[in-house]
Amino acid sequence: MKDFIVTPWEVKGNIDYDKLVNQFGVKLLKDNDLKKLKKITGELHYFLTRKIFFAHMYFDNVLESYEKGEKIYLYTGRAPSGPVHLGHIIPWMFTKWLQDKFKASLLFQIPDEEKFLFKDNLTLEQTRKWAYENILDIIAIGFDHKKTKIFLDTDYAKTLYKHACMIAKKITVSTAKATFGFNDSNNIGEYFYTSMQSVPAFLPTIFEGKPTQCLIPCAIDQDVHFRLTRDVADKIGYPKPSTILCRFLPGLQGMQSEGKMSSSVQQTAIFTTDSPKSVKEKIMKYAFSGGQPTIEEHRKKGGNPDIDVAYQWLTFFEEDDKKLEKIYNEYKSGQMLTGELKQILIDKLNVFLARHQERREKAKDLIDKFIVE
Repeated sequence: MKDFIVTPWEVKGNIDYDKLVNQFGVKLLKDNDLKKLKKITGELHYFLTRKIFFAHMYFDNVLESYEKGEKIYLYTGRAPSGPVHLGHIIPWMFTKWLQDKFKASLLFQIPDEEKFLFKDNLTLEQTRKWAYENILDIIAIGFDHKKTKIFLDTDYAKTLYKHACMIAKKITVSTAKATFGFNDSNNIGEYFYTSMQSVPAFLPTIFEGKPTQCLIPCAIDQDVHFRLTRDVADKIGYPKPSTILCRFLPGLQGMQSEGKMSSSVQQTAIFTTDSPKSVKEKIMKYAFSGGQPTIEEHRKKGGNPDIDVAYQWLTFFEEDDKKLEKIYNEYKSGQMLTGELKQILIDKLNVFLARHQERREKAKDLIDKFIVE
């Protein structure tokens, strides 16, 4: 197994999720956790049954509070630096499901200062522009505008900053260095930023005027930020925020060659605004295949769906378990060829994107219903 890198700003390599769970100190979701959740929701999202969302911290606290009739909040975010790709929206899709099931208020943070602080080639004007483009994709997911607050850090700072200062005072430079791998060359904005990202986890308690649970659905690379948030919580008198964590949607060339999908490798990422032609060209040309070198050999030996990117993507986007199992078996037996498998994914994504793009266009008239300043 090759080494892998997972930080809030970089994901590379073929990720060993069991090793990552131990490294990050998080917990695997157990059957008992899912039983408790199903008792509340009546069903389980396929992201859970397929272990796409697979780990957590303090999720049991959220379930216990909800069962007592207490209000819970959801919190997630998007740091704007470019267009939204399909990997970005996986946590949002699950967050929408949670909002529907728990009738929960959602705080959606747009940290437009983060990418400015961490990237040399972005201005605040550029991150703000991308923020509004990205918000269209967020709204298109279908969140309830009556229960959703979307805010840009630079606008909402009047609410966030005071609390960020309280948090920052409890985090030492040595802790930040140990947690994020910072050194003396990092600018001081990078050190302070994690305080701003922590604040929305405490806003539910601040808004409600009493201890209130906050659940953060996100990819596992972001839990590092909330490890610090949990450490600070006790020191300033707030409940520890909970996280529920997902795997990464791989880039088209697979996790081993490029890690999770990245906007910086545009030819192997599918963006929410891509045309049907572009989707087809990218998948046919770049999607890593688990098939054999020749048709004859493939018919004889079968393909390997466990490493085939088209199949891996279908586990994220094909909701029907029986259909997915049929595809798996036919590909593995050699009955289905790589080109046929890729075409199934192309058709699935183009239907998904057509609907998303239609909602994204309508979202232009809805922004004011979601954004708070």
